[in-house]
Amino acid sequence: MAIRIPFRYLTFTDKVKRCYKRSLRNLEDWVHDRADFRIQAVLCRAKFDEIVNCKDPVKANSMLEATEKDLFQNTHWQPRKWPKSVGGVAYDREVKPPDWVLDYWHPLEKAQYPEYFARREQRKKEYVEWWEKTYGKPTKEDHHH
Repeated sequence: MAIRIPFRYLTFTDKVKRCYKRSLRNLEDWVHDRADFRIQAVLCRAKFDEIVNCKDPVKANSMLEATEKDLFQNTHWQPRKWPKSVGGVAYDREVKPPDWVLDYWHPLEKAQYPEYFARREQRKKEYVEWWEKTYGKPTKEDHHH
């Protein structure tokens, strides 16, 4: 189970929903027959409905903690990872070309997107102006290094 840094306070309902989703994903890893999976998913849902419908908050919290502990102990040894998720086979595979590649497009290619390239040239000018205002204009000595 990965360590998560909370960015906001999680309500009890949020914790139950997250635990339920992790439980279903874990079931998918263990049970490969669709009919068996549906039976197990219905039983899992009933377990979480019992937690949600419990009127005593202390008991409901202890039930959720016991469920999370059980989930942790029975997590599949090789959980499924989505291809483009962290750890998946296709994670970070697509090449993201740098912006300067567009400078080498042929003029006929650029002509297909006139508004984009006009705005891009304007923004490049604005960036150069900002740079010169912030750091000063380059000197001849800067060009030789």
